[in-house]
Amino acid sequence: MIRVGVVGHLGYGGLPDVLSALRRLAPTLDLSLSFEKTLRDVAGPDAATIERGKVDVLLTLGGDGTLLRAARFDEGQSVPILGVNLGRLGFLTCCPADMMEEALRRFAAGDYVVEKRMTLDARVRDTGGRDRARWRALNDVVLHKGGFARVVTMRVQANGDTVARYSADGLVMATPTGSTAYNLSAGGPVVFPTLETILVTPVSAHTLALRPLVLPPSTEVIVQAEDGPEELLVTVDGQVGTTFAIGETLVVRKSDSPVPIVRFDGGSFFTTMREKLHWGGLPDRDDTPRC
Repeated sequence: MIRVGVVGHLGYGGLPDVLSALRRLAPTLDLSLSFEKTLRDVAGPDAATIERGKVDVLLTLGGDGTLLRAARFDEGQSVPILGVNLGRLGFLTCCPADMMEEALRRFAAGDYVVEKRMTLDARVRDTGGRDRARWRALNDVVLHKGGFARVVTMRVQANGDTVARYSADGLVMATPTGSTAYNLSAGGPVVFPTLETILVTPVSAHTLALRPLVLPPSTEVIVQAEDGPEELLVTVDGQVGTTFAIGETLVVRKSDSPVPIVRFDGGSFFTTMREKLHWGGLPDRDDTPRC
């Protein structure tokens, strides 16, 4: 019996049909299903609730944001995540909804690989040097301004050595997995997702002398805001975060807990780049989605 924890996004119109298909399929593959609390009303009155440490795989039904949320649920558990895309992009997911049955059959048969994706440990320290907030990031950690059209002046250090003073709208510190997210939009490099690096990319830098950095995974990045609007924010994976004040410190380093993501033979990172980001300028017209 494979214990499957289901995480989903209620904002997708096709979710009830996908859940119904999943419940019909589960007995034929010897799958035991449990659901996050927000899905129980849709999954059925007898649906079990996910319990940490009691699942063998997390199945996400939604987009990349749903998978990122599942990665926070899984923190420290090393449970593989199988993502099914119900949305438009789904860069982190392994297949679209109409291929969920094939993906689950292959998973149940052991016909899959697990990619361990590097994550970041991010901490905000108050003016007294005490940690007041901490997260694990699969994609990125971003220090940025709130609603004011002013640049932020930040002092950035790498292992205690001053890199530079940045004047920008913000700063993105990303993993290779997150290199195709906000980092890419800010002009940062695309990095193969199974490598281990820390990317530091300024957002709309107010100078021509700053470019994105690719740092080794052993680097501890320290960021302090020296000037800027009163409303500064730290955002993790675009979903959680906190306010950030002048005099506080943001510390980012490689986390000891990678996120295992399920992948199937037959696809590749570059195929995904071509199909979903139009890498090279034009989509491949003859390519069809695969698990």
